[in-house]
Amino acid sequence: MHHLRLRIMRDSDVPAVAALNAAAAPAVNPMPEEDLRALFAMTDVALVATDRDRRLQAFVLSLAPGQPYGSENYRWFEARGRRHQYIDRIVVAPTAKGTGVGRALYESVFERARERGASEVTTEIQLEPPNPNSLAFHESLGFQRVAEQWTRGDTVRVALLSRVVY
Repeated sequence: MHHLRLRIMRDSDVPAVAALNAAAAPAVNPMPEEDLRALFAMTDVALVATDRDRRLQAFVLSLAPGQPYGSENYRWFEARGRRHQYIDRIVVAPTAKGTGVGRALYESVFERARERGASEVTTEIQLEPPNPNSLAFHESLGFQRVAEQWTRGDTVRVALLSRVVY
């Protein structure tokens, strides 16, 4: 049984976040540590889950509207003009899958969206290369596909997802 603890991400967590993010590729876009630091500075929700030994097991990075983030997917949702809470990335270590930590991280983002008065939580998942487990997980949380687009120089196709905030 895993005993995981959620807490607010700290700047000192960025190297471990970068390592966990890199290990999740290609399901998650790679991002150098310096870019992760810049993204962290723009986040509205930045949480990590650690185990008993304080090892990072999962994280989520989420942004409110109006950030100067250059992500093609974030910009697509921004152009819709809706109040949204965007989840840029969430990664759960293989050893923590099935523990409920992913759902707990999402619930924290949903709560923040409600606090801000957002009408939806948005994110994307990769279709090419395929990530069927992520698609099934997001569908189980009530996300629906609103569009698809090619990103990263037409090398990755994503499904753009939205979930109404209740």
